[in-house]
Amino acid sequence: CALFILKIIKNMPSSVIIGSGSCVPDRIIDGSYFMDSVFYTDAGDLIDKPNDEVIRKFIDITEIEERRYIDDDLVNTDLGYQAAKEAIYDARIEKEEIDYIIYASNFGEVTKEGIPNFMPSMSARVKNKLGIKNRKCITYDMIFGCPGWVEGMILADNLLKLGKAKTILVIGGETLSRVTDPYDRNKLIFADGAGAVILQATNEENVGIITTNTVCDNAEELNYLECSKSLNPDAEVKDKLYIRMHGRKIYEYALKNVPTAVKETMDEAGISIEDIDKILMHQANAKMDHAMVSRLFKLYGKSEYDEAVSPMTIQKFGNSSVATIPTMYDLIAKGEMDGQSFKKGGYIVMGSVGAGMNINCIVYKMP
Repeated sequence: CALFILKIIKNMPSSVIIGSGSCVPDRIIDGSYFMDSVFYTDAGDLIDKPNDEVIRKFIDITEIEERRYIDDDLVNTDLGYQAAKEAIYDARIEKEEIDYIIYASNFGEVTKEGIPNFMPSMSARVKNKLGIKNRKCITYDMIFGCPGWVEGMILADNLLKLGKAKTILVIGGETLSRVTDPYDRNKLIFADGAGAVILQATNEENVGIITTNTVCDNAEELNYLECSKSLNPDAEVKDKLYIRMHGRKIYEYALKNVPTAVKETMDEAGISIEDIDKILMHQANAKMDHAMVSRLFKLYGKSEYDEAVSPMTIQKFGNSSVATIPTMYDLIAKGEMDGQSFKKGGYIVMGSVGAGMNINCIVYKMP
């Protein structure tokens, strides 16, 4: 029985990325954009500090100096469509070859007024914008917090390995600027963007997605990230819900759990930290990402690491949730990040943490 199972596993195809794309909005938002903001504490008390001091402290902690916002006349799937179109072109495939479209998002097609909309699904909207006529191209949305795109990749890998599909488009797109509380300092973290890849089955062995891992802690961690009313008790719109982040709890949870989950994935792949070419960590905030990667290296007995192994985009792009990892992958793959490239046969770790709380990780070997 064991030999039969091993034979089946050995005959399963590998899942490789054959094309990528991204869409980073042109609109650059720096600290001066928030100088006229009024901020409140989580307890609903007015913060009586100069805004330039609040912004400077924020930059010191997160390293986010700029972020990108979508234009008012665009929506989430406009970004996802552009990223998908790039990925299809890069993969040199016909769009009608796509068997599944998986679209990761947290808030769906948010209007410029901040109203979320998931009907029809994001994936169906993108299929429509791409003009795909194939009725067997299945559209599927992934609602999984910031790890949604990575989880979409894990789902796609399973579908490819089981022979349910040959070619899958996986998109991560978000417009968080439209769901932030104008009175919450954490609004400075969030941004907009989209990234996409084409994942395809291949019979080539020991390439592509090698191992995956997902952890869901949904007990006391459930509301570390949530939707809630404005921090301003006198806000004009009383019942509107905004993204709310309990930063300290998330930081402590991530630092305790993410490095361990990543190491588990690497152990299953049979590799060590010396084998890793790049670590593409979800761009949550720079302090947290530095701490998670540092803790990962410490699990292998290393007190220092070359920061080039873990590139970051958050300083200029902000936290665009599900879009951060595919955007970073696309920029590196196309040589558009200074000093960064992927090497043939190199191992890449993709890891994320977010609302749920959920953690996931992929070990990927470049063909």
